[in-house]
Amino acid sequence: MLKLSNFGPGALVAAAFIGPGTVVTASLAGANFGYALLWALLFSVVACVILQEMSARIGLVTQAGLGENIRNNLTSGWLRWLALLLIFSAIAIGNSVYQGGNLSGASLGASELLGPVPVLDVWLSNAWALIIGIIALLILWSGNARVIERALIVMVLLMSVAFIGTFLLTDPDWGAVFNGTFGFSMPTGATLTVVALIGTTVVPYNIFLHASSVSKKWKTAEELPAARRDLFLSIPFGGLISMAIVATAASAFFGQQVEIESAGDLAESLRPLFGDGATYLMAIGLFAAGISSATTAPLASAYALCGIMGWSVNLRSRAFRIIWFTILVIGIIISSVGIKPVTVIWFAQVANGILLPIIVGFLWWLCQSPLLGKYRNSLLQNILAAIIFLISVVLSGRSLGSAFGFW
Repeated sequence: MLKLSNFGPGALVAAAFIGPGTVVTASLAGANFGYALLWALLFSVVACVILQEMSARIGLVTQAGLGENIRNNLTSGWLRWLALLLIFSAIAIGNSVYQGGNLSGASLGASELLGPVPVLDVWLSNAWALIIGIIALLILWSGNARVIERALIVMVLLMSVAFIGTFLLTDPDWGAVFNGTFGFSMPTGATLTVVALIGTTVVPYNIFLHASSVSKKWKTAEELPAARRDLFLSIPFGGLISMAIVATAASAFFGQQVEIESAGDLAESLRPLFGDGATYLMAIGLFAAGISSATTAPLASAYALCGIMGWSVNLRSRAFRIIWFTILVIGIIISSVGIKPVTVIWFAQVANGILLPIIVGFLWWLCQSPLLGKYRNSLLQNILAAIIFLISVVLSGRSLGSAFGFW
C-alpha cells in the first residue's frame, strides 16, 4: 500500500523541473506546433526516469550524494579539479541566474491572483519576488527534510490541479492529444523546440538533488523498491503536468497569431477565450511552479557544491545554509529590481551545456563500477544509459550553439 510518507525525493525532482521556464517552453510548443510534440515530453519523462533511477541507486547504496561520489572516485588530480571547477561554476552561477527567473515566474502568478503589493511596489519593480523569496527561505531554513518534502509535494499537487484543470477547460481535441503523444511527428522548424522540451525535463542539478535526498530518506539498499516507487510515480506525474501545458496552449492558440513571450502572457491570453476561471487556474499553476523551483534550485545547489567540496551536507550546517541562502538572495535581487544579466545568463548557458553530458557520463560510470556491487547497471540499463548519454550530447550541442549564435 502506498503511503504519503514513502514519497519525497521524486516529488522534489518533479517540483524542480516544472518551473516558469518549462511553462514558457511548453506553451510555445503548443502554440506553434499544436499537439504534435507531446511525444517529445513523453520521451523526456522516460529519459528522466532512467537517469533519476541511477541517481537514486547511487544515493541509496553509497549513502552519499553524487557530488561526494564524484569527488571520492575521481583519482586523477587535474581531471578531478577540472570537473569540480566546471560543476561549481555551472551550478553556482547558473542556478543563481535561473533563480531570478523562478521568482519572476512565481511573481507573475501571484500578481495576477492578488494584484500589486502595497508600499513595496513603490520601491521595487517586482515586490512579489521578495515575498516569495522569503517563503522559500523559511521552507529551507527549517532544516527539516520532511517539511521541505511536504511543502514541495503540496506545490506539485497544486500545479496538477491548476494546469490539468486549465487543460480540461480548454476543451482539447482528444484524438489529436493521443496522436501527438504516441505518434512521432516532426513539423518543419520544430527540431530546436523538441530539444528544448527534453532539456526542461532532463536537468543536471536534479541528478545531484535526487541522489542526496534519497540517501537521507532511506538508509539501506534493500529499500530500493520504495525509492523506485517514489520516482516511477512522481516523475511521470510531473511529465503529465508539462504535457497538460502543451495541450492547453495547443487548444487555445495553435493556428492563431498570438504572442507568448512569458508565462504571464499565456495566463492573460486565456481570459477572452475561456473566461476568468482558466486565467486564474493558470496563474495558480504558475505561482506553484515558480515557488517550487525557487525552493529546489538553491537546495540542489547546496547538495551539489557541499558534496564536491567535501563539506557537510547536513541541512542545518553552516556551509549548506550559506550556499542556498546566497543563491536565493542573488535570485531575489535579480528578480525584484528587474536586472537582466545577459552576460551571466550566457555564461550559465555555456557552462550547463558542457555540464549535462559530463554529469550523465559520471552517473553512467559510477553505476557500472564495483562501487554499487550487485546493484550495478544491467546490460539493458547500460544500453539505455548509452542512449541517454548521446541525447545529452545533442542537448549540450544545442545549448552551446544557441549561446554562440549558431542557431
